[in-house]
Amino acid sequence: MNDVNPFDAAALGSAPVPPDVAHPNGVRFLEHEKDFWRLLTRGAVLLLVTLGIYRFWLATDVRRHLWNNTEITGDTLEYIGTARELLVGFLIAIALLVPIYAVFYLGALAPDILAQAASFVALVVLALLGQFAVYRARRYRLSRTVYRGIRFHQTGSAWRYAICAIFWWGLIGVTLGLAYPWAQASLERFKIRNTFYGNLQGQFVGSGTRLFFRGFVMWLLIVGPLLLGLIVAVGAVDWNAVSEALRRGNREAFRGVEAAGAATAAAFATLAISWSVLAIAALYPAFQAMVLRWWISGLRFGELTVTSHLRTGTVYGLYWRFVWISLVFGLVFSIVAGIAGGLIYLIGSVGANSAPKELMQTFIGIGAYVIAALGYSTIYQATVKLRLWKNGFESIELGNVAVLDTVKAAGAASSAVGEGFADALNVGSI
Repeated sequence: MNDVNPFDAAALGSAPVPPDVAHPNGVRFLEHEKDFWRLLTRGAVLLLVTLGIYRFWLATDVRRHLWNNTEITGDTLEYIGTARELLVGFLIAIALLVPIYAVFYLGALAPDILAQAASFVALVVLALLGQFAVYRARRYRLSRTVYRGIRFHQTGSAWRYAICAIFWWGLIGVTLGLAYPWAQASLERFKIRNTFYGNLQGQFVGSGTRLFFRGFVMWLLIVGPLLLGLIVAVGAVDWNAVSEALRRGNREAFRGVEAAGAATAAAFATLAISWSVLAIAALYPAFQAMVLRWWISGLRFGELTVTSHLRTGTVYGLYWRFVWISLVFGLVFSIVAGIAGGLIYLIGSVGANSAPKELMQTFIGIGAYVIAALGYSTIYQATVKLRLWKNGFESIELGNVAVLDTVKAAGAASSAVGEGFADALNVGSI
């Protein structure tokens, strides 16, 4: 560990702090972006060749790269998870999920009312399993994260978290997003108070009310025009005329519906929805910066305090970079896809349509889609996820860091089955 204090050195009038000393706030990111690009590009190629099986190794490499290049007060984090753990956890999760999906499938074959009930139960069960997997996957990742030779770990009931999460997400839907700040604060309090670094317990002090007032203007700009447009659209329709036109059921029904104001209502609804979509796209980076800053500043570990100075403009900058690189990639890919399309046309136009030719056309089409998906995913991870990780950490200001010197080892490694469930249910993350 580096014991040099840059502030003491400045006060004593000594030489400037050398470049290898940690950032004054105690956190910095050591990685060069080109190395991450190479890792992701190689991973995308291997994902294509192995039909996706390589994702366990790629996820492990990405985490190890991010963790091991994150330095806190002179020491880096360490990720000790393995791809084999992820693969075994995924296979166990699949073995447990197959019977559940089989029961849901049989329920869907039941008579109408029972089939609808079975579909509702399936939706609730899968939602619960998804939130259960999110919590257990977090437990796995924390137990594979080591700092100064001491691992993080997590306690608490994953099922309790899942029930609370479903309740809060339902409330978010009913309130059109207004309950989001209190939902996040409640769920983060549950997660962080069950998070430990050795024997040092975490605590989350972020206020849902404070987050609400910070984001309320954004909510108004997105949801307000949408609600107003839909209300105007509903009021513009003569519903009695619509009912009468539909009751006639002849060729004049469509004209009757149009005359009742349906076309005007559709125009208002389209404008309202379009506005909301554009507002979401324009305000999402600001929203993400606000929530991330709020979340980081709410973290506590014993006497250790954390404050974030993440700038909103920084987050907009990394999204803008993603957009222009994606546009360049899209242009190049369009040219290549055009050539592939010409090959498909030539293959289909030579001789009679045969099974091998149709198979070749299908193969080229699927290959183009997969390459495009992998390309955009690689660009997003390198330009958004990496830089958000880097900027998020380097915006941190730590207080009372001396408490880290008193931490004692505690906790044990957690099973990777929760991570396997998250992967199988498509709710996983870094």
